Amino acid sequence: MPDPDSPPSPLLLDGDGEGARASASAIRATVAALPADGGDLGATIAAAVEIGGRRPQGVLATWELLAAVAARDVAMARVLEPHLDALGILEEARAAGIDVDLDAVGSGPASSWAVFAAEGPGVRLDAADTAEGWVLTGTKPWCSLAAELSHALVTAWVGPGERRLFAVSLRGPGVTARPGPWHSRGLSEIVSAPVDFEGVHAVPVGEAGWYLRRPGFAHGGVGVAACWWGGAFPLRAALLAAAAAERADQLALMHLGRADTALWAARAALREAADVFDGAHRTARERSVAADDDAVLQKHVAARARTVVAGAVETVLTAAAHALGPLPLVADEEHARRVADLQIYIRQHHAERDLARVGADVVTAGGAW
Repeated sequence: MPDPDSPPSPLLLDGDGEGARASASAIRATVAALPADGGDLGATIAAAVEIGGRRPQGVLATWELLAAVAARDVAMARVLEPHLDALGILEEARAAGIDVDLDAVGSGPASSWAVFAAEGPGVRLDAADTAEGWVLTGTKPWCSLAAELSHALVTAWVGPGERRLFAVSLRGPGVTARPGPWHSRGLSEIVSAPVDFEGVHAVPVGEAGWYLRRPGFAHGGVGVAACWWGGAFPLRAALLAAAAAERADQLALMHLGRADTALWAARAALREAADVFDGAHRTARERSVAADDDAVLQKHVAARARTVVAGAVETVLTAAAHALGPLPLVADEEHARRVADLQIYIRQHHAERDLARVGADVVTAGGAW
């Protein structure tokens, strides 16, 4: 019989060792304390802020937390991940000696954060250095929960080809979060729509280009993949139940095997990426490479890991659809919502376009692993 105190899915941290057991126990306690109704955005955002105040240390532990939350509720993870990412960016800035005057934008311990860095056709957000300080003017696309959160880290153009990161209050004058268009059936409560800025006071975070060049840039992208991975585990459980049923046939076992091996491979990719980011497997020579080279390595590893995880989750979604048929999609609200949420969330991966970028990285590296 499974241990009732064990996590509901194979997590990323090794179970051996006092530190790993303590981290896993803390994560289980955090997940157990989450609000029961992920549709209550106010409660979910408040929970994300509370978790952010005591977030785990280390890349792998953070991803484990995100995966465990997504296994509980995909929408909850979708709220938590950008909040933790923003806090991580601000922490990285402080560690690099970058002074960020968060008091100037009214930030405090209860602030809820997002990271808005997407670009889109026909819209542009510009930053200007004025006598009163930096101000943002223009439109930023794909701003999730902008009407619900208090603050954001936003990229804006400071020249023809340069972007800079800024901290900004989303509740001050000049900020208009559009209500849509947002007709999504998945993550329906996580509205991702444009935000208009009109002369909005902002505080720079690092110099131009720092946001993309910083070592932690790759970490956030894989954190999203950890959410996808964790969100797919309850579908594996549904496939397991179907394969263990008395009338199950070879096809039921095949679908379970396909989902299980895909998720196992994705777990290995996430752990390998965490090792690279933490430098656990690097030689002294590799650790001495220039920072720019290190950032290139991490970017390449992150792209690979995201691609492996995205492929695994799409494999699980297909296996669940083929093995279970339409019944849980129309009769099981939790299953149907999870499938719809994952189908939208995983589109943050750009499919063949992201694979082409991986291929370009391989060419640039001369084929080296």
